[in-house]
Amino acid sequence: MIKMIAIDLDNTLLDQEWKISPRNREAIHLASARGVKVILATGRMAVSARQYSQQLGLDLPIITYNGALVEQGLSGEIVYRQVIPIPLATDLAEYLFGKKIFFQVYFKDKVFASEPNPYSRYYTQMTGVKVEVADIPKLLAREKEGPDKILCLVERENSPIIEQEIEDKYGQDIHLTSSQNNNLEIVKKGVNKGAALQALAAKWGFKAEEVMAIGDSPNDKEMLSYAGLGVAMANAHPEIKRIADYITSSNEEEGVARAIERFVLTNP
Repeated sequence: MIKMIAIDLDNTLLDQEWKISPRNREAIHLASARGVKVILATGRMAVSARQYSQQLGLDLPIITYNGALVEQGLSGEIVYRQVIPIPLATDLAEYLFGKKIFFQVYFKDKVFASEPNPYSRYYTQMTGVKVEVADIPKLLAREKEGPDKILCLVERENSPIIEQEIEDKYGQDIHLTSSQNNNLEIVKKGVNKGAALQALAAKWGFKAEEVMAIGDSPNDKEMLSYAGLGVAMANAHPEIKRIADYITSSNEEEGVARAIERFVLTNP
């Protein structure tokens, strides 16, 4: 029996207009009414994810920044946080500047870039969070805690090369993943959605086989691998489809609701 559901946001729960459909909302409410704990698990920053938890009325932890920051959905109370150490973040920033790679640095509810960029404008449109322009080295020098995440914008044809370079140079200290075809996301080593999901399941006394996870992108890999029932969207990355136990319909076809209806709501 499924007692806990973890759901990714972009291209999973949300449609192409970044909205939750009525059918998805109803399925989540019905599952919650049965006592199933439904949590959101996203690479987004907390302030961006919180609006969806509020729309759904879920006062449960949200896994944000791919597991680097977990906080209560309504109150915003931090459950735990694992940041990239400032010396490492500074070195990463120098490397990315040297490669002329556009990147954004995330601290809790704020995001910074060294200059305006079409991606930063798109990011603001998608999330409703303004990307602030800052001198990144000075910003890192004055912060007491390191960033939750660094996101790099990389052209698709160059992504494998840059990804391998970053892994070779920093792999012992970071976890590198992706949520879109044109980005690479850097968090602290050991941080991922799966580790955060496992910690929450243990907190509530659930076994892996009692957990369902639904996602579409490489940053969902550890989450789907941990869950007893890993569900990939029809629009998911091929890597995610390969490891999934079940493939539901796309985010435009309310695949989240269909999965919940099939595996949770049809069971007595």
